[in-house]
Amino acid sequence: MEPNAIGPALPPASALQDRPIDLHRRIRPGETVIKVFLVAAALVSVLTTLGIVLVLIYDAFVFFARPEPTLAEFFTGTTWQPKILKFGIFPLFNATVLTSLIGMVVALPIGLMIAIYLSEYASPRARSILKPVLEILAGIPTVVFGFFALGFMTPLLQGIFGSQRVEIFNVASAGIVIGILIIPLVSSMSEDALSAVPRSLREAAYGIGSTRLETSVRVVAPAALSGISAAVIVAMSRAVGETMVVAIAAGAGPRNFANWSAALDGLSFLNPFKAAETMTGHIVRISGGDLSYQTIDYDSIFAIAFMLFLMTMMLNIISRWVVRRFRQEY
Repeated sequence: MEPNAIGPALPPASALQDRPIDLHRRIRPGETVIKVFLVAAALVSVLTTLGIVLVLIYDAFVFFARPEPTLAEFFTGTTWQPKILKFGIFPLFNATVLTSLIGMVVALPIGLMIAIYLSEYASPRARSILKPVLEILAGIPTVVFGFFALGFMTPLLQGIFGSQRVEIFNVASAGIVIGILIIPLVSSMSEDALSAVPRSLREAAYGIGSTRLETSVRVVAPAALSGISAAVIVAMSRAVGETMVVAIAAGAGPRNFANWSAALDGLSFLNPFKAAETMTGHIVRISGGDLSYQTIDYDSIFAIAFMLFLMTMMLNIISRWVVRRFRQEY
């Protein structure tokens, strides 16, 4: 070894290379405990989801195993009245889809415009003001939105279209307020997708003479299409599952039809100004009543819930497919 002027002599490099290297990671008890907690949390989430699905499947099977309801009537019937053993899901399904579509018509353009403004136009000061406002809107309890729909939106619609045409409980007011409710979800997810687009694409568009609006609409938005599409589908899923707004403002009974001819006559099933009951609203109303356990009315709740689960699951599957299909890597 050669002496070192500022410390003890160092071993030669050859000696360091010949020394065996221990590749085994030293066991740290703290990391092991954290890993156990993380795995336990993941298992709780998975097992809870699995338990909910199994309960829905079992109770839905119990409902359809009864002699009264049939799959054909459930999916093609136009009347839902369990008291007289009528189990056509169409009135509840129609109201659910109608309120969700109205909500998306409201939320989609407003949410996308907010996202583009925050991503492309807003100054740091404007962002610091608008972002907390959206977070406050997202944090308002949905029951408040329900009474807002009933006490403000319905009188507003009656003032515009007439009280004879717009009923006190109606699908339109509930759908519009659902759209307001999901605006933060659309804008937040869409803004994240727009912000993830590389700055180089914007600079290239500016370099060929594009305006900021042209860059936002023709370059940035198409590049973020997968994220925006996922935001739209997730928001649709949120609208389908909304409960309190429709339970308060949409109506307390299904809009039944005698047959398909009556439903299609003048497209009456699409009238948004009449009362109707959604799937979630019906579940809330029936489960809050005097239902006996293991009756057909009780079991019908799980059939509706299973149908609702299938709808939201399909929307989530479509969302994941859209993200994978249209994702662009830079």
